[in-house]
Amino acid sequence: MRSRRRADRTDLPGQVVLVLQGGGALGSYQAGVYQGLQEAGIEPDWIIGTSIGAINASLIAGNEPQRRLERLLRAFWSRVQRVPRWGFEGAFPGLDGRWSHRSTLTQGIPRFFTPNPLAHAGDAFLLGADHAGYYSTAPLDHTLAELVNFDLINQGRPRLTMGAAHVRTSRMRYFDTRDGRLDARHIMASGTLPPAFPPVRIDGELYWDGGILSDTPTKAVFDDNPRRDSVIFSVHLWNPVGPEPMTMADVLNRHKDVEYSSRIASQIARHQQMHRLRHVINELASRLPESKRSNPEVRELLGYGCQTRMHVVRLLAPQLEYEDHTEDIDFSQTGIEQRWEAGYTHTKAVLARKPRMDHFDPLSGVVLHEAKDLTALVAE
Repeated sequence: MRSRRRADRTDLPGQVVLVLQGGGALGSYQAGVYQGLQEAGIEPDWIIGTSIGAINASLIAGNEPQRRLERLLRAFWSRVQRVPRWGFEGAFPGLDGRWSHRSTLTQGIPRFFTPNPLAHAGDAFLLGADHAGYYSTAPLDHTLAELVNFDLINQGRPRLTMGAAHVRTSRMRYFDTRDGRLDARHIMASGTLPPAFPPVRIDGELYWDGGILSDTPTKAVFDDNPRRDSVIFSVHLWNPVGPEPMTMADVLNRHKDVEYSSRIASQIARHQQMHRLRHVINELASRLPESKRSNPEVRELLGYGCQTRMHVVRLLAPQLEYEDHTEDIDFSQTGIEQRWEAGYTHTKAVLARKPRMDHFDPLSGVVLHEAKDLTALVAE
């Protein structure tokens, strides 16, 4: 597919940032989002990912634009999907997902992760810190070696950032091509969700999936130094809004959505407040005479101000029919294809509506653009 990297970038006010949340099999939605962006001539300047989002981010950053979609994003998702073997897939709605769920639990995903039999030897069995998980992610290491060019990643175009949780201190660590060289360990560390997967050791320290602390790492953009005007496409896989649960299956499903989606809403609200205050400081500074602004103590206080503006375009994966709390391990061919198509359809619809980025409160530093009624767009 031909790249049109700069064709339609002139009306975007700032760097383009793609933020990819964690969510296992739900991550095929992100691949569809990227396809929609690429076809519109929009390539990210910076990609930030956690868990499956880190894997998708590395596939994008680790390949030339013309190779990213068909040869690599599709190559990865075709490797990890489960194709039903009974020959009548689709005849019984929901059967593909249930078969995929049970097969994944018992057999793993051959190109992604495989069972660790010793993990079932008892809770007190000494596995060692580097192997303490129900599955081994060694197959993922080989898959990344096939599909990702790390020399290209470390050129930093686009910049790549991935979040991981430091096991000993419970602190978030962002591995960033701006700060140092990245390799497969950093990607895998970002996606090792316990207790399923063992931690990954980097520079003598162990790391788990960054989603434990921040499943949607938009915070990395808000806190970047120096901050820049940005258009942030924030791709969400867990639904923050849902109906009251009526069954235990509903409870399990809604619990996951609440657990993994709630942080981003509070993050955006907090940063909207913080950046508004930074703009207020700038406004107050403009009303001070030069003699006051040149005072060293006043200058230090004015340093807390900021003129940058960040537009956040939020894309939200729909809940597919017959999905339940096992959706994040539904690697069925049907589920992956439907989520990919949903991401593609949503992104095209959002870009066609052309979110207005020239109308906002002058004191707003973070402007949120919500994509309304996205679930209905899948059927359009």
